[in-house]
Amino acid sequence: MYRRQFMQRLALGAAALGSGLPLSWANPARAQQRPIDLQITNRTIEVNGRSASVFGLTGPDGKPGLTLEAENPFDVSLANNSSEATLVHWHGLTPPWEMDGVPDNPAPMIAPGEERRYTFPLAAGGTHWMHAHTLQEQNLLAAPLIVLSEEDRKADVQDIVVLLHDFSFRSPEELLADLTKGDGGHGAMMGGHTMMMQGHNMSGMAMPGMQMDLNDIDYDAYLANDRTLDDPEVFAVDKGGRVRVRIINGATATNFTIDTGMLPGRLVAVDGQPVEPVSGVRFGISMGQRIDIVLDVPAEGGAFPVLALREGARERTGIVLATRGADVTRVSGLGEVDGPVLDLSLESRLRGPSAMETDPAPRTYDLVLSGSMSGYDWRIGGADPLRARRGERIRLAMTNMSMMGHPMHLHGHHFQVVGINGRAMEGAVRDTVYVPPMARVDIAFAADNSGRWPFHCHHLYHMASGMMAYLDYEGAS
Repeated sequence: MYRRQFMQRLALGAAALGSGLPLSWANPARAQQRPIDLQITNRTIEVNGRSASVFGLTGPDGKPGLTLEAENPFDVSLANNSSEATLVHWHGLTPPWEMDGVPDNPAPMIAPGEERRYTFPLAAGGTHWMHAHTLQEQNLLAAPLIVLSEEDRKADVQDIVVLLHDFSFRSPEELLADLTKGDGGHGAMMGGHTMMMQGHNMSGMAMPGMQMDLNDIDYDAYLANDRTLDDPEVFAVDKGGRVRVRIINGATATNFTIDTGMLPGRLVAVDGQPVEPVSGVRFGISMGQRIDIVLDVPAEGGAFPVLALREGARERTGIVLATRGADVTRVSGLGEVDGPVLDLSLESRLRGPSAMETDPAPRTYDLVLSGSMSGYDWRIGGADPLRARRGERIRLAMTNMSMMGHPMHLHGHHFQVVGINGRAMEGAVRDTVYVPPMARVDIAFAADNSGRWPFHCHHLYHMASGMMAYLDYEGAS
């Protein structure tokens, strides 16, 4: 049914092309307007003194990614100038299903040399990103996707965007093959780090003596805007100025904690959605998530590292904010202690601007997240497939019975965190929520975007090993 719907729209686009108009996927009335050009490319970067061939997503200004205005529609012509067929997922946006960017769900990949046009409304501003929904994501086929509201553009705040990544000189196919050998990937390149949960409340549920698995891949480098701390990006900031740091965790298999160091921060948005400000100097961010932190630069100026600490390990990456004339000293890529282990302490403090769940009896699914490093088989159990009717409320109650955490991402929708370990709350509005081992997180959302939407763990190798389900709308035509 959905495939037929997609093919009908594709035929409409072909008719536009036959009349000399560019392909407009959803709105033929926009076919004569000039879209924004976005190119998928092959490029070379230097990592640890070695050259590496990776992908890129380049906007019309020649820089990575896109910055758009919320009042205008999303209107992008995506050209594949790389050597491989691929597709791009607009993570955090809510496009029509046929433009979502998951290969063959329903759209085919874009072959080298081909272009495809995407048009749909933008609802609001926010920090988002775009990436391949294939193993190509590991090879840096990802970039920021920032949508600015009129309020954002008028604010006297400097915007800084940071895309985090974990990098390997090995291919993602090799990494996945090692993980699935049956030994949980505990080899020379695989971390398999563990941590004993000695009665200490990391997930919100005390599980004394249980062993938590961390970091199943030890990467060659951890990047912030394609760079390590050996040569970090240094952003010029004003003395006494205010900075909004938009941080995107584009890593495929690594959680981080953002450490703002000498500058206390205010967390003002998660996953592109505003939250009541939370003050602090350390903020956890799982794979696929985004956080916006506002920092005030002292009037006396200086150089201020903003670091991303690898979960449960000493590696770190980051950027430096520096005022004119400040002495920028080298920051080691290894900290003195391991980075914090992510839990639900920050999530439990987040509050959205308003409650989304108003239906006293939403359609509820109890889901079990399961799997282990042994055999490397990860699953979402309890409902296959998930069903929805347009206009109803859906509640997903996720219990993680595995010993690895899972950042769970729903395409095409925004949801609200409405429960943590059985405690009701009016939490943050998100599109990706982290569920630690032996914890339960409930989310709720409006079924307002028909299609067959992926719901999966944003750990790339968990998803590739089976941790993916679909939300199917009933009665779609």
